[in-house]
Amino acid sequence: LYFSWFPCAAFVYFNVVLNSLALSLTPGSEHAATSTLPAAFTDLLPHFLVEPEDEYIVKNKPVTLTCRSTPATQIYFKCNGEWVHQDDHLIERTIDPATALPIMQVKIDITRQQVEKVFGLDEYWCQCVAWSTTGTQKSQKAFIRIAYLRKNFEEEPQGKEVTLDQEVLLRCHPPEGVPPPEVEWQRNEDVLDPASDPNFFVTADHNLIIKQARLADTGNYTCAAKNIVARRKSPSATVVVYVNGGWSTWTTWSSCSAVCGRGWQKRSRSCTNPTPLNGGTSCEGQNVQKSACVATCPVDGGWSEWSKWSACGADCSMWRSRECTQPAPSTGGKDCQGLDLQSLNCTSLECPQSESPPLSTHGDVALYVGMVAVALCLTLLLIVVVLVYRRRKEGLDADVADSSILTTGFQPMGIKPTKPENSHLLTIQPDLTSTSTSYQGTLRSRHDTVGKFSMANGPLLDPLPNGSHTLHNGKLGADPGEFVSRLTAQGYFKTLPRDVDNTSYGTFNFLGGRLTLPNTGISLLIPPEAIPRGKIYEIYLTVQRKEDIRLPLAGCQTLLSPVVSCGPPGVVLTRPVILSMDHCSDACPENWAVRLKKQNYEGTWEDVLLMGEEHPSDPYYCQLEAETCRVFSEQMGRFALVGESLHMGAAKRLRLVLFSDAYCTTLEYNIRVYCMDDTQDVFKEVMQMERQLGGRLIDEPHLLLFKDSYHNLRLSIHDMPQAHWRSKLLAGYQEIPFYHIWNGSQRYLHCTFTLERLSLATCQLSCQLCVWQVEGEGQSFGLDFNIAKFLLMDSSSTALAGPSAFQIPYLIRQKICSSLDTPCPNGADWRMLAQRLKLDRHMSFFASNVSPTSVILDLWEAQHFHSGNINQLATVMADIGKQEAMIFLVSDGEC
Repeated sequence: LYFSWFPCAAFVYFNVVLNSLALSLTPGSEHAATSTLPAAFTDLLPHFLVEPEDEYIVKNKPVTLTCRSTPATQIYFKCNGEWVHQDDHLIERTIDPATALPIMQVKIDITRQQVEKVFGLDEYWCQCVAWSTTGTQKSQKAFIRIAYLRKNFEEEPQGKEVTLDQEVLLRCHPPEGVPPPEVEWQRNEDVLDPASDPNFFVTADHNLIIKQARLADTGNYTCAAKNIVARRKSPSATVVVYVNGGWSTWTTWSSCSAVCGRGWQKRSRSCTNPTPLNGGTSCEGQNVQKSACVATCPVDGGWSEWSKWSACGADCSMWRSRECTQPAPSTGGKDCQGLDLQSLNCTSLECPQSESPPLSTHGDVALYVGMVAVALCLTLLLIVVVLVYRRRKEGLDADVADSSILTTGFQPMGIKPTKPENSHLLTIQPDLTSTSTSYQGTLRSRHDTVGKFSMANGPLLDPLPNGSHTLHNGKLGADPGEFVSRLTAQGYFKTLPRDVDNTSYGTFNFLGGRLTLPNTGISLLIPPEAIPRGKIYEIYLTVQRKEDIRLPLAGCQTLLSPVVSCGPPGVVLTRPVILSMDHCSDACPENWAVRLKKQNYEGTWEDVLLMGEEHPSDPYYCQLEAETCRVFSEQMGRFALVGESLHMGAAKRLRLVLFSDAYCTTLEYNIRVYCMDDTQDVFKEVMQMERQLGGRLIDEPHLLLFKDSYHNLRLSIHDMPQAHWRSKLLAGYQEIPFYHIWNGSQRYLHCTFTLERLSLATCQLSCQLCVWQVEGEGQSFGLDFNIAKFLLMDSSSTALAGPSAFQIPYLIRQKICSSLDTPCPNGADWRMLAQRLKLDRHMSFFASNVSPTSVILDLWEAQHFHSGNINQLATVMADIGKQEAMIFLVSDGEC
């Protein structure tokens, strides 16, 4: 039965009809929505005890609306203007025990399909209508909606990097939903509660405000939205609270590096106030400052002159004194050693003499007689020692000094072999005027497989048919390591390298020769007449690995050259040999204090020469060229060049060398950038190591000046074609610490850049390598190469020895020396030769030698071994006015 709404004018008629209908219903029927009220309550209007509420349909679950009224004879629901069928109502009747009024409750179910029929046109609503005999009442409208929550946030929070105490705003607009979702914020999955932490505040539009960022606020922030349907979380927004670094206060100045005289002191500060955190910027500026200082030299005390003896006193003694005042000790100097007061027995009128001589007089006479006897005995003993020494020395003149003998105490020993018929040839000096005299000695590297030098193999000089003599080298053993093994068995030679690539050796006589370590820039020139006539020495030349030798470097000192050994140290030389080796200092001598160091027999390194303060009487002299150092030494041993920077403008030359794998079959590609001293020996060592690792050189080496500024070296790669390559490095650059480079003792300093090509077919790579010191000017090198091709590595060249190692023949050399050694009034002598060869800055050194011309020619030979033109030297001789220059035009056979 359906009803429509009637106007108020027809109310009485409608009520009568309802009453009639109620009377016609079967008593006890469940579906009866009408009832008869007692007469006492017929004048009351119904009022609602429960009204229907708004509901949300979740997924496909129906919702139930409830309506309860008293007193009421009928209750029906009306949804969207239409009455709900009576069969869809569930009716319950009860009696209020307090008022005895009848209570009627009605329920209906609303499904998703019912709501969707009107979805989009209007909201679905339902209303409850209750009747009584007096009239009707309507409940409030209950709206039924389908609940949902969309997946995507309309605005997600974005990550930020903020400084300490900065305000942070994180925005969040949750997804659309019915009912509207609730929003909460999480940090690292923990829910934030603004009530417990007032530093957080959530606005009405769901944005999160961090009032003052703290280090603890660093984390991943998530905006979470939820309603009765679902729960959604936004992507995490990373908030990084960083701290920029700040300098601490400067430390006090350190003590002066010099104990006496000019030195350096420094002070430092650290980037710890505060320490940079979470990617904050480092401090700008220098962390170390240097300043020149002058240390007051300690003055040791010195005695003054003795005073005059006092008069002889009554106690038969007289006195004299002195004072420690010339000079007085100061600034930590030592006090004077000895007595400041002396006494002496005496006699005078006040001191009576005894009749008999004092006992002390007899004691003094006995003492003097004993001293004379001891002196005579010592004199006789000395004479005997000298005679024995001279007799032994006579037996040494014709002997051969082998290095195995020299390393035993480092002095030549005599060997008395059985004399064959031509044993006298050992002491015969070759006829230098004969054009058929020849020298057949050659240098052999340690890996040459030739025989061992042995006296038992026969005489060293075999007679020729024409009476001339040919000097042969001794034979070397078949074991390549025997030579170095013998040397390393001695204490001084235990640090000699055992690899064959770093050592050369050979046997030499008075004609001299040259030892060379190929591709290292290291050579030893043994001039003619440097080895005494009648002597044959087995000499070696080797370069030490930096990890085997540790030089004591202090302050601003740095190793500028390789550590080179030549020897044996005990050989006797009549002229200085010339040791040539590379160095890596800049070409500004005013920036450096360069010292030549030599290791003594005890293993201690000593300063034997300071550049610019050489004395003619010194056994060492050094010529420092732009890239090479030439050491004149009358003694063999272990040498190194050490420099101390005088100010921050001093710079070392570095060589940047790029390597990669010879064969690349994957997408990943590595470029290794080595940072090494600009010396050939280090370059050769890295080349050998890379060859063993299967590496290849991909570009020519590049030169870089590294300044003494205490700043690290940074390297980066830029401008790669993004369509074909990308970098796998997380940081923008790589860094090598300053002291690792400046110390000069670190091996294989390098950094690796890992790149990735997007296709295996990509072989061409073009990019920029940028190198700079922090707060310094940088350099950029363009790289353009094919990863399938590579540069060939240099091969080693053969070393030479004997007369073939000299460009000037021996006889011509003698004639030049005899012609130019004699001073000429017009200056046409060795001095003009030095000027024409641009060696005039070494005049004082040349003049200190017996034959200045021979030293000049030795230096010319050392400088121009590979590039010298003997015709140019002939031109210089012609300009001087010496007709002897024409002798250069003779043929090799005539020489």
